[in-house]
Amino acid sequence: MCQFIELLPHVKGEQASRGELIRLEDWQCFVLTTVFGWLDSAGYRRFKTVYTEVPRKNAKSTLSSGVALYMLTADGEAGAEVYSAATSRDQARIVFGDARQMVQKSKDLREALGVKVSIHAVYQESSGSTFRALSRDQDGNLDGLNVHCGIVDELHGHKDRGVWDVLLTALGARRQPILWAITTAGFNRAGICYEQRSYLTKVLDRVAVDETYFGAIWTIDEGDDPFTLASWRKANPNWGVSVQPESVERNARVALQMASAQNNFLTKHLNVWVNADTSWMNMQSWEAAGDPDLDEAAFDGEDCIVACDLATRTDIAPVIRLYSRRDEAGRMHYYVFGKYFLPEAAAEDSSKTGHYAGWAREGRLVLTPGQVTDFSVIEDEIKDIAQRARVTDAAFDPWQAAQIMQRLQANGLPVLEYRQTVQNMSAPMKELEALVLSGRLHHDGDPVLAWMVSNVVCHTDAKGNVYPRKEQQAHKIDGVIALIMAIGRAMTRDEQGDVMDDLVIGI
Repeated sequence: MCQFIELLPHVKGEQASRGELIRLEDWQCFVLTTVFGWLDSAGYRRFKTVYTEVPRKNAKSTLSSGVALYMLTADGEAGAEVYSAATSRDQARIVFGDARQMVQKSKDLREALGVKVSIHAVYQESSGSTFRALSRDQDGNLDGLNVHCGIVDELHGHKDRGVWDVLLTALGARRQPILWAITTAGFNRAGICYEQRSYLTKVLDRVAVDETYFGAIWTIDEGDDPFTLASWRKANPNWGVSVQPESVERNARVALQMASAQNNFLTKHLNVWVNADTSWMNMQSWEAAGDPDLDEAAFDGEDCIVACDLATRTDIAPVIRLYSRRDEAGRMHYYVFGKYFLPEAAAEDSSKTGHYAGWAREGRLVLTPGQVTDFSVIEDEIKDIAQRARVTDAAFDPWQAAQIMQRLQANGLPVLEYRQTVQNMSAPMKELEALVLSGRLHHDGDPVLAWMVSNVVCHTDAKGNVYPRKEQQAHKIDGVIALIMAIGRAMTRDEQGDVMDDLVIGI
C-alpha cells in the first residue's frame, strides 16, 4: 500500500508544480501498514472500519485519494465499487477529484493497471471496478450499493447518519471491505462523527472490544496550553511538511484576540471538540470603542447606511446608522448610531421595566402605543435621517417589511432586502468584531447596543461560518443584527468600489 501511494503524483501546491511524487510521513505509514497489513485468522484484513481524526492541512484528502485508487486497482477485488461519499456533491468530489487528477497525471499508472477516467468516474476495465463520488443531495436513495471501499472525508460535517449507515450496511457482501473516515474535530456532539469518535475512545480504552475497528486521533491533551508551539506540534503530525507553522501562529494570534475565532482555531488546528455556541464580543474592547462626545450631527450631509430589523410585539426594532471616514493614515473608520422602537405593552413587563424605562427617558428607546410596534414611527425616523444624511442603502430583512419598504422606495430611498442567512451574516459578523478590536469602529456609548452586544453568542457551523444567537429569550440582540446587516452592505459597496476599504475579512 505504501509503495503504491508513493508512485502517485502530487496534484496541488508547490510539489505538484514541480512534478513530485507523494512521500508518505511516518504517521501515515503507521495508519496504512496497520490497517492493510494486519490479517485475521482467515487471511483477510482484520480492520473493516477506519476512523482517523487529524487537524486540517495534514494531507487528509491526499491520503484518502491514494487509498481509494489502491482499493480500485490493486486490491485484487473483482467488480470493486469504491465511493467518495458525503452529504453534498462538492464535498464528495474533493477526494474523487484529487484521485482523478492523480490518474490523469500518471501515464505509468494508466498503462500498467489499465485505469481510465471520465468526468464522473475512474475505472479499471479488466476488473470491472469503478470509483465515483456519491452524495445524498444529488444521488437520493443510496440503497443497493455493493461497497468495497467507502471514503468519507470530513465526517464532522455530516448533519445526520444517513450516508454513514448506508455505506456501513453495504459492506456486507465483500470479504474485506473498508469504510474509511478521515476528519477534523467539529462542534456537533450529537452527530455521527462524535458518535464514532466516542466509540473509538472506548475501544482504545478497552471499555469496548471490537477487533475490526481501527482508529487514531491526533490532538492535544487536557491541560495543554493551546497557544504554545509544543501543543501545535503535538496535534499536527504533518507539522512543517504540509502544515505551515507561520499560518498556525498567525491564526493563533487572531484567536487570542477574537473570541469568535477561538473555537475555529481549536477545532481546525488542534482537533479539539468544542460547543458550537460561545461568547462573542470582548466587551472591554467594545467599551473602549465608545466616545460619549460623539455626535451624529457632525455627520450631517455624509454618506450613511441604514439597517433595520423589524419586530412587532416583544422584540426591539432597531434603526442603525453607519457612517465612514478616513484617518490621517488613510485607514477607514466606521461610526455607528442607533435608535430603538418597542410597543408600550412590551415595556411594561416587570422583568424589563427598569432599563427600558431609563432608555426611554434618554430618548434611546421609543415606546409606541399599543401591543405592536407602530411601523409608521420607524418610517418617519428613516425619512428624517434621509433629510440629514445621504442614505446610500436602506437595508431591511424582508420579514414583515414589505409595506414600509414600498413606501420608503416611493419616497426615493435606496431600499433593498437583506436576508439574515448564514451566508449573509457570517463575513460581516467576523468583520465587525475585527473592526472593534482594531479600534476602527466607534459608537457614542449607546447602552442599548452595548447590552445587546453582551447578549450575543457566536454559533459556528461545520464550515467555520458564524451566526449571532442569544441564549435566552429575554436577551435581545436585534440591534447587533441590524449592525451586522449595515456592515454587510458596506462590505458589498467596497467590493463594488464605492465606500469601504482595507477590511480584514476571512480571519
